[in-house]
Amino acid sequence: MSDNKIKEIVVIVAGIDEEYQNEVLEGIIDCAKVSNINISCFSAFGGVMTSSLFDIGEYNIYELINYEKFDGAVLLTNTISDPVEREKIIAKVKASGIPTTVLDCDDYPEFYNISIDNSEAMREIVRHVICCHNAKTINYISGPLANPEAADRYKAYLDVMKEYGREADDSRVFFGEFRAIDGVHGVEAFIDSGMPMPDAIICANDVMALAAVTTLEKYGYQIPGDVIVTGFDNTYNARHYCPALTTVSRPLREAGFKACELIVKLIAGEKFDKEIVLKSAPLYSESCGCSSADDSAMDIKEYKKSAFRLINQCRVDISILNRMTSKLAEIENADENIAQIGKFIAQTGCRQYSICLCSEWEGAFKDSWSHDGTEEYQIHGYTKKMSAPYIWDNGKVSSVSSFESRDMYPKPFETGGNISYFLPLHFRERCLGYYILSNGDFPTKSLVCHSMLMNVSNSIENIRKLIHLNSVIEELDKLYVIDPLCGIYNRNGFIRNADTLYRKCADEGIPLLISFIDMDGLKMINDNYGHKEGDFALQRLASIINECSRGGKICARFGGDEFIIFGAGASADDIEPFELSFRKHLEMLNKIIDKPYKIDASIGTLVTKVEQDTKLFALISQADQIMYERKKRKKTSRYLRK
Repeated sequence: MSDNKIKEIVVIVAGIDEEYQNEVLEGIIDCAKVSNINISCFSAFGGVMTSSLFDIGEYNIYELINYEKFDGAVLLTNTISDPVEREKIIAKVKASGIPTTVLDCDDYPEFYNISIDNSEAMREIVRHVICCHNAKTINYISGPLANPEAADRYKAYLDVMKEYGREADDSRVFFGEFRAIDGVHGVEAFIDSGMPMPDAIICANDVMALAAVTTLEKYGYQIPGDVIVTGFDNTYNARHYCPALTTVSRPLREAGFKACELIVKLIAGEKFDKEIVLKSAPLYSESCGCSSADDSAMDIKEYKKSAFRLINQCRVDISILNRMTSKLAEIENADENIAQIGKFIAQTGCRQYSICLCSEWEGAFKDSWSHDGTEEYQIHGYTKKMSAPYIWDNGKVSSVSSFESRDMYPKPFETGGNISYFLPLHFRERCLGYYILSNGDFPTKSLVCHSMLMNVSNSIENIRKLIHLNSVIEELDKLYVIDPLCGIYNRNGFIRNADTLYRKCADEGIPLLISFIDMDGLKMINDNYGHKEGDFALQRLASIINECSRGGKICARFGGDEFIIFGAGASADDIEPFELSFRKHLEMLNKIIDKPYKIDASIGTLVTKVEQDTKLFALISQADQIMYERKKRKKTSRYLRK
């Protein structure tokens, strides 16, 4: 790549609405702005909905990444809870050969590791609880040990427990996924065990710690009077909760900046050590019984302002979400649905965004079922061709009917310093497409971003199901009104379509034409040549009848071998030419098919004005009688080629 080309860096992460990810991404964004590079952040919300099918749909976004389009990568794979998905990503990044930094993971010597010392700060927290607060029984709520950070923090806990002769009982350790619900489940597991409550609960992050505190309080325990609780990460909520959380401060924003900066310098050809280690520090506060070092009037004032901004923005976002939900519930058309989605996303503050859909995302009814009867979904990866039916760019709306999924962007940026979030658009495991939200903090800062995206996905799936339903109805309607053998109207179809025309003729005094046709010799063909040939003869006769019904006439198979033609605006002088044309078509047909039998039929035609009290079937009976009289005059109804 030429030096003057804008550099493109891919960031791979999960759960971008959480504070750890937020802080790291802020650092990456800072560096991107300074360096005038573009960031494409691919993120899923996997592991939060307790649904394996939903997770398949979420994690599929990582299949979209075309590493050939990027100059480097920043990995926050420690935020992806599924080890299989993590390893798939790692394998693809390794194969790409692009410069890569990874956060807090030294498992891959090929990558540059930006790590924050987890161990020493956790040791100091555990020592503090033991030495300063005389805690004897200490429980632990851990993250998943497959996560290097979780493993380091757990080992630090075990080391200090051993150092001070405290028993690290397995029954007093709960392993979670770094989620809030794990703090709830951990406390409930400790209570349900029947063992005495511990003096302290050490948590591997603030999210689990805060959930543990609220759960303990629900059961009547005082913090820190009855149980000390500590966290890790020094999140916004940890600092401003009451009691303020004893935790560990980590330079997350600095880590993000350095991770991105290192990639930029590696691209430029500079050399670096494989690992950069940043320091973390314990912060002792109210949840362990220490006074809060940050408790000042200025902090309270700033907290009030930030809390107001957060609550106010949440109200605005919820209003958008509610109005969008209400509006989308009214829509049954795909184009209108996409347009309305676009209008509401425009209110989130992103300066650019695109809704990208897989080709044939709607899954046309006739094509969406495989030979074994199961519906064929796009589940893994994306279709080769994508469409972007709605693109918003600073108020200008456009679309791209087709682009290659390997390009990822329907319209790539021509400038640097752009931050884009690629988020999955799916229903359960079914891949519908993806969103690209650029140059706005809605994906990372809004509390309802994930809810809005799920709502949009559900609305698109509802449209898809409506398309399916309408296709089914259309197919059923065809079965109701179309004769499956001959491909023209059956009796039901004739009655439905002829009734309107008949009323028009009656109201306006327009004469109508009715021809009743009865096939000659069908039984002889069936008896001598088989029913397959009989069906063939019926189909060919129906094709002739359909050909003679051009110009606004209606034709139908009225019974087994009976047919009818119905038209308006004819005169008595039209009967003979019409029937002559019918017979000539039959003669030509017999020459073409060259069968050992002759396809023939008797026809009776009536042209008459319609009186208001005349019934349609009465006129059909008259045409039938004319046909019958002609049929009797024939010497025979069997014609064999000699």
